[in-house]
Order: sequence, then structure tokens, then C-alpha cells
Amino acid sequence: MKRILLSIGLTLLALSPALAQRKATIQNVPEIPFTPVPNFLKLPVGEYLGEAVAVATNSKGHTFVFHRSNTNRLFEFDSTGKFLREIGAGFEGFEFAHSVRVDKYDNIWTVDEGSNMVVKFSPDGSKVLLVLGRRPLAVLGMQAAPPQGPAKPAGKYEFCRPTDIGWDQQDNIFISDGYCNNRVVKYDKDGRFLAQAGSEKAGSGLGQFNLPHGLQVDGQGNVWVADRTNNRYQVLDNNLKPIREITNLGVGWNVCVSGGPHQYAFLSNSNPNGNQPGTWDNTGEIYKTELDGTVLGKFGKAGKLAPGFQVVHMMDCRNPNELVLGEIESWRVQKFILKPAAPAATK
Repeated sequence: MKRILLSIGLTLLALSPALAQRKATIQNVPEIPFTPVPNFLKLPVGEYLGEAVAVATNSKGHTFVFHRSNTNRLFEFDSTGKFLREIGAGFEGFEFAHSVRVDKYDNIWTVDEGSNMVVKFSPDGSKVLLVLGRRPLAVLGMQAAPPQGPAKPAGKYEFCRPTDIGWDQQDNIFISDGYCNNRVVKYDKDGRFLAQAGSEKAGSGLGQFNLPHGLQVDGQGNVWVADRTNNRYQVLDNNLKPIREITNLGVGWNVCVSGGPHQYAFLSNSNPNGNQPGTWDNTGEIYKTELDGTVLGKFGKAGKLAPGFQVVHMMDCRNPNELVLGEIESWRVQKFILKPAAPAATK
């Protein structure tokens, strides 16, 4: 019963920040042509995806989907989309899925906003290699929301509904934390606290956050943060000092930075949870940019049927020409093959 109540409470809380949607103000952005890959994932007979909140790929081209079903489940598919296995069935760290990412060593990392835990699994998913954060004590009951009144000071090794994770070239770990903390935290490769930007308090200044909902680290060591309720993206240096903000691309829902020697950023102006009236007219697209912020193009639009988007919660762009997209409200994963766009728009 506690688990069910927790999921309901977290879902309701997740809705409220998304109500304030913002149309992108940038103009004359070229459309990027794309081809959808039909029936990308092949599930076993009788299996279904729930809310596909998180997707990732590894160096072999395998796809991982962390989804909210009757329980929270992590599936692995091969490069053809064939189902391979479920990882961590019944794992105590899976309470309310939010993110899955794969590092350069093919280790699999999950971020769970219900258990307040970030977990590192071995590449085959058979071993837990590192745990950051702590599941709320069962004797205290699962808390679906922070207590009323002043926010508890953010601790170095405890999270409050964390959202995403990334790494730099030195294997330092960066975590966005999250729904009831409003910060980005840096740890070394062994999980020792190094620094943080933001705090338990929401803010709108540079280096402050109001629901940091997505995070990635580029090859220069800069940290990209989707600052959702502030309707922007922030770029921080490796010591978490602010470099700049991006405010013309609508809601800062999620961010993905591609691999390879020439990296790109993909930024999602997703239509919101609940798809309130009018939101389909001004949200739904994904933008492709250079790391300096130059917008190269956009693609996609809101829609219940594929290839439309119905709340793109996470993107994988290991290959910048092949994007894998996880959607909450259509309970699906889509794969798009991007084609070259027209000349770039202004910043």
C-alpha cells in the first residue's frame, strides 16, 4: 500500500511544475528531416512498457528502458530491438524511475526519485557496483513529498527526488537533485562529495535552479542542466560555476549531449504532463545546437500517434544522427534517424 500511495503522490507532484509552459521565442529555425524507425523495440508476448521515462544506449548499440509499470522495471534490448533481459527485478532501489544512463565503460546507472538513490550496475546488470543516496527508512514510512515548512538543508550524501546523472572525462559524477532539492552535486569517481551549485531552496539567478530536471556533461567538462521550472537551460563549468543560460528554447525539460569528436546538444521543449489545452500549439519540438549555443535546427511536434511526441521525458543521442526518445504519456520509445538540416538559425 505504501508503494502505491508513493507513486500516486509523486505523480501528482510531478504534474504541478509542468503547468507553466513557455513557447520558444527563437525564430526561423530550420526543420530537420527525420525518418522514424517503426516497431523499434520488440517486447516478449504479454509484456508492455509503462511510462517510458528513461532511455539509454551502450557502446554495442543496446537500448535500456527504465519505465514505471505496476513496478519499476529496467529492460535491455539488443541493437535490433530484440528483448534481452530485465535487470534488477524486485530491486529495493527501484521505487519511482526517473533516469537511466550508460557511462563510457558501459556501466548502467539508474536514478530513482522515489528511493532517492543513484545506483551503478555492471555492464551486464548482474552486480551493484556503487550506491549514492539512501532509501528512506521503512520504519519512518515512505514520504511522497518533503515536509511542509522550511526545506531541510541539502546533505552531501542524501538526495531529495534526484533526476539525472552525467560524468566528465575524469569520471567525476554529476547529479541533478531534483524535485525538492534544487541543486547539482559533483562527486569524484569513488562517490566522495566535491562541490554543489544551488541548494535546497529554489532560485532564478545564474547557478540557482528551480527543478533541475535533466543533466549532461560535454567533452570539455561543462555541465548542461535542464532548469525546468525556470524555463531555461544552464551551462556550468566543471567546478559548477555558471557560464551562461539559454532562455529562448521554451521549457528546459531535458538535455542530451552526443558522443564523438564533434558533439551536439539536443534540448527538449516537451509538451507537459497532462497535455493541457493549448500546449500542443507551442510545445513538443526538440532543438539541435552546437555546444556554443548556435541552434542548428529542430524536429518533432506534439501528438498522440507516432511519430508525434507525448511528453518526451528523456533522450539518448550517443549517435547524433540516431535519437532514441522515451515518452511518459504514450508509454512508448521511438527511434528517429535525422537527416541534414538547412543553414543554422541565429542564437
